[in-house]
Amino acid sequence: MMEEFLQYISEQSLILIPVLYVIGILLKKTPQVKDWVIPWILLVCGVTLSIFLADDVLQGVIQGVLVTGASVLGHQLYKQSKDRDMSSK
Repeated sequence: MMEEFLQYISEQSLILIPVLYVIGILLKKTPQVKDWVIPWILLVCGVTLSIFLADDVLQGVIQGVLVTGASVLGHQLYKQSKDRDMSSK
């Protein structure tokens, strides 16, 4: 599933996935930032950074949405799998 999703992300934008992941971890550890706001902040960061990497603004917005989705999806897959393992013990 993730592999099929990643085929739509340009090579130059792939670096943003771990960058957004780390930003998300830092935001999660910030008490003033509520959890529901984190994906929105990541989306703004992802789109903004992608626009700088892309050839045009529309492509940057699309890539930003995709890399943000991949980052959040990757985090949730990891978290849910870890939580599932913890609850089965």
